[in-house]
Amino acid sequence: MPRHRKSALSGEPAVDVIVARRFGIMLRRWFRANGRDLPWRKTRDPYHILVSELMLQQTQVSRVVTRYAEFIERFPTLHDVARARPKRVMEAWAGLGYYARARNLHALARRVTDGGRDATATLPAEVAELRGLPGVGAYTAGAVSSFAYERRAELVDTNVARVIKRVFAADVDLESGRGQKRVWSIARALLPRTGAATWMHNQALMELGALVCTARVAHCDACPVRSVCASYERGALPNGAERRRSPRVRRTPSGSAPRA
Repeated sequence: MPRHRKSALSGEPAVDVIVARRFGIMLRRWFRANGRDLPWRKTRDPYHILVSELMLQQTQVSRVVTRYAEFIERFPTLHDVARARPKRVMEAWAGLGYYARARNLHALARRVTDGGRDATATLPAEVAELRGLPGVGAYTAGAVSSFAYERRAELVDTNVARVIKRVFAADVDLESGRGQKRVWSIARALLPRTGAATWMHNQALMELGALVCTARVAHCDACPVRSVCASYERGALPNGAERRRSPRVRRTPSGSAPRA
């Protein structure tokens, strides 16, 4: 079972550094062998990554793959979005739903590029600066900082929160503010030492939650980190999830749970 020590700052149990290191090594090894070949994993363009992250909110990966490529072809740069009429951006977003995402993207592009006048402007690298842009929350800021700039930034989406809860904090209440802070704190403690390794670590955490440690079924037989998982050690999973033997994970863009 994962070992813990008390945090001197908060009094909350902190993840043992040895366990965190083992978890990261096993997780990243699994991802190198099983990670899906997704287009936004092949770029470090911050605008392209932002588009993918906004699209992936509440939308299945299989649907986003095609729409992402279409949107980038129509608006290759942040400057192109900024200079487009809002109606054109909304038309390009049609069918994806949650249209506030498209409106926020247009507003963000206008702000970053000075109303479309600065063709060389790009997104900032730091989480704090990204958080100040329209429609960019804590997760999206961490994703752009980590995936575009390879900064050592933690991020927590629904998949990551589920994995962290089951592996390290089975009793945490994800619906509470304190529970959310605890999960983000653990996510920070799990980060590798370098930004390049953090890129893979964050991708792997999301992938594990999407393909193996899913909301309805925990495929524990296929889980690379079960040897350090508190829920697996207890023999029970929270929220009524069941364990089930699973087929070998395939490298396809389909089958992922929507990302919040």
